[in-house]
Amino acid sequence: MESARPYGKHPEDDIRTAARRWLPPVLALLLGLWGLGRGGSMWRDESVTWQVAHRPLADLAELFGQVDAVHGLYYLLVHGLLLTVDALPGTGAAAGPDPSVAGLWVLRLPSVAATALAAAGVATIGRRLAGERAGLLAGLVFAVLPPVQTYAQEGRSYALVAAAVVWATYLMLCERWTAYAAVLLLGCWLHEFAVLALLAHAVTARRSPGWRRGAAAVLVLLLPLAWLGVRQVGQQLGWLGRPSWRDWAAYGAVAAAMWLLTRGSAVPRELVRVAVPLALLPPGLLIAVSLVHPLYVDRYVLYALAGLALAAGARLAAVRRWRRAVPWLVVAAVLVPFGWWSVWLRTPESRKDDALAVAAAVRERARPGDAVLFLPARRREWLLSSPAVYRGLWDLALDRSPAASASLWGTELPSGEIRARLVDGAPRVIGLMDPAGQPLDRYPREAVKRQTLVSHFDLCSVDEVRGARIAVWARPGACP
Repeated sequence: MESARPYGKHPEDDIRTAARRWLPPVLALLLGLWGLGRGGSMWRDESVTWQVAHRPLADLAELFGQVDAVHGLYYLLVHGLLLTVDALPGTGAAAGPDPSVAGLWVLRLPSVAATALAAAGVATIGRRLAGERAGLLAGLVFAVLPPVQTYAQEGRSYALVAAAVVWATYLMLCERWTAYAAVLLLGCWLHEFAVLALLAHAVTARRSPGWRRGAAAVLVLLLPLAWLGVRQVGQQLGWLGRPSWRDWAAYGAVAAAMWLLTRGSAVPRELVRVAVPLALLPPGLLIAVSLVHPLYVDRYVLYALAGLALAAGARLAAVRRWRRAVPWLVVAAVLVPFGWWSVWLRTPESRKDDALAVAAAVRERARPGDAVLFLPARRREWLLSSPAVYRGLWDLALDRSPAASASLWGTELPSGEIRARLVDGAPRVIGLMDPAGQPLDRYPREAVKRQTLVSHFDLCSVDEVRGARIAVWARPGACP
């Protein structure tokens, strides 16, 4: 006769519970791996990561003293990853200087893994504050949000920062203050705007002496990076404008969603005190500051979407009867455009440009002896990650290379020398320009480039290539 089972859960219940807890990170992982090569494309921010991470450590240290210190730790992590992959037998130099499809996977895999870790963290927080069902749904919601899917597939630091902030939030709830400070500090050193999460945590845990000590430790240990960031902010974010109506509309939509999701008694107040500040305070402050000094880009506070996911998961968990199934019908309706968006995010057209497509187009058009001119100079990035193409051209305006000048895009000659080289130099010039309609840089060098090309060359052709224009100029009468 079978012995009586002791009180407690059936072992199969434990297995099912464990399986459900794995669903959010597994879904995030599968979504991240789906179409990770993105058609062999790489946009310019990823190109910066690729070419910077290939520099020697001494060059990296010199670069961080001049620019991009905010991404310094991330570049070092990618540098180590690329070296490790290239050292493995049988990899075929996947992480070599010219990016292959395998190299793009290597570049983006840390973001995929970090997004899975963040989804697990969101689910863990939701489970702690609102129960098993709410945690599962919150983790799944986070994994499918389009911005989360976007940065899960980019060779940049934002997914790693989100994972750090999410798990720091969980450690705050557990009152493990040393671990909290360490994990949040890691997120801040990956990108210093992670420090804005302290605003959200202050609302939740401000009365805790442990939190105050942890927050103070984070702020003190972040000072070196903050000092460098203040010095470099002009170079780093000089391209930014003030928040657009789209930024305000997106923030308003999130705020309205948070109000709808957290009203009433269906969502536990403990979860509201965590989710609402996390979703609204970091982006809200950054947008407000940007009215005076532009700093806002939505990806800088990607981690704030964890708050939205927590609220959505808790609200969906409260829907238990078909007669109250309207929220589920809304979810079903939302999943249709989300599905279309998910497919589109895995195409080259989903990013602003494609540095590899630009390099391939230049390779097709270039002839021996051709010069190349970047209008503006920062578009040199389109070729820096394709050195095999770049080396075959004469960079007419270049004074010192990016590595020699400890910069991202190198330094250019004075305006007069650029003009002299154009007037007396190569018979053909390939120009790489922004798409039509973009504002023209008013710097003297850029104006001289444009004026000299118009006065001394004929424009032979202009072609649009995924966020760029490639123009070919030749001496008068020499166009085909």
